[in-house]
Order: sequence, then structure tokens, then C-alpha cells
Amino acid sequence: MATGRTHRPATRSRGIPEATVARLPLYLRALTGLSERSVPTVSSEELAAAAGVNSAKLRKDFSYLGSYGTRGVGYDVEYLVYQISRELGLTQDWPVVIVGIGNLGAALANYGGFASRGFRVAALIDADPAMAGKPVAGIPVQHTDELEKIISDNGVSIGVIATPAGAAQQVCERLVAAGVTSILNFAPTVLSVPDGVDVRKVDLSIELQILAFHEQRKAGEEAAAAADGAIPTAAARKRSADKGPDGDVPAVMPA
Repeated sequence: MATGRTHRPATRSRGIPEATVARLPLYLRALTGLSERSVPTVSSEELAAAAGVNSAKLRKDFSYLGSYGTRGVGYDVEYLVYQISRELGLTQDWPVVIVGIGNLGAALANYGGFASRGFRVAALIDADPAMAGKPVAGIPVQHTDELEKIISDNGVSIGVIATPAGAAQQVCERLVAAGVTSILNFAPTVLSVPDGVDVRKVDLSIELQILAFHEQRKAGEEAAAAADGAIPTAAARKRSADKGPDGDVPAVMPA
């Protein structure tokens, strides 16, 4: 994406905090939406709201990129899309292999967002011989016996593990030995990796358990407040809604 500006090459030596790096994809997603609607500029407040952060944190994050916006105008949307894409390494092609083509692996293979964000699914790999040659998302599945050759032939540095938990560590070790240095792990287990290998874990069950904790806490707080007379319980609110202004008679009677 050409912008007609001269840019400093993105390097880790610039010391961008990990917390800021974790928020950059949120900003990029919001900015991409604005770009698709042909919005030329955006204020820090508007972009922060779209990304779900506060504007002071956003301005601090962008200061690490050397982007400060223009007072009274805001940020140039296309320029920020380029800046963040470059910082995240999305201005180049990243071949990715997905290992484990069960329901989850197949769903990942069919996800259209990879290609649009700079990630090319180079290969799908599974240990089941019956899967070999079967096309998933238009890509023939290859057997795990070919894993090392596939990684070497395609220059793969990012691997996605979507295997059962029991197979994940062995797959991880083979990926690392073959030269993969970044792993996205969907298996419900913790992987052990050597220094220099980055692992991001996605565990949907853990996220649901965290939500369950918050729901339980909210219910407990509501029950405690109701006991103190501060707020009505859900049942009490329903009884109140069923009553009209004169008591139990509905406020609106049928004709």
C-alpha cells in the first residue's frame, strides 16, 4: 500500500511494549472498517471507542509508532493502516501450516481472514492416512510424515496446532526442529518450547470458564443487594412489571 511517505523500518529495537503490540490488531481491525467505508480521517476518541480502549491509551500506543495525528483533524486512516500493518509484519506474505485437520482444523482452513491479513495457508497436515489427499478448503491434506519437507519447501515459520492435547507436544517439537519459530496453539494443553520460539494459546473452554466466573459473581452481587433491599431480584422485577398503576390489574386491559 503506497502512501508517498518515507518510513523508518520497523524493528524490535524500538521497544514497543507487549501490551501495545496486543492492541495493534484491534486498531487495525477498526481502521480497516473505516477504510472500507472510505472514511479519510478519524479522531483518537472515535478510534479508541471502535477498538474498545480509552483514547489516552491509544495515543500512547501510537506514539511508539511515531504517529501523533494532527490537532483538529485526527489520524489519516490509510496511513495508520499502513503503519500498523508494517509494524505487525503484514506487508509481506507469511506461509502457515495447520496441523490437525479435525473439525477445528478444517474450520481454520476455511477461514477467509487469513489471506486478507497476509497469511497464506501453505499446507494442511494430519496424522490420519485416510485424510491424505482429501481436499479441505481447496487444499489437499498431507500426511504428517511429510511435515519437515513441507516446512522446508515452503519456508514456513508459523505453525498452527489443532490436534488433540495428547499429540500437541510431539507435533510442536517436530515443528520447532524443522524451523518453525512461532506457534498458534489451539490444543487444550500447555506446550514446552525452547527460547526463541513464540507460542500463542487459544483455549475457548478457558474463556467460557472466565465468563462463567463473572456471571456467577454478578448473580451473587445482585442477590446480596436484593437481600439488603437495595435492588429487586429478577423475580421481584417481573412481579412489578406485571402490576398496573393500581396494583395487580394490568395497566393495559384487553379490549
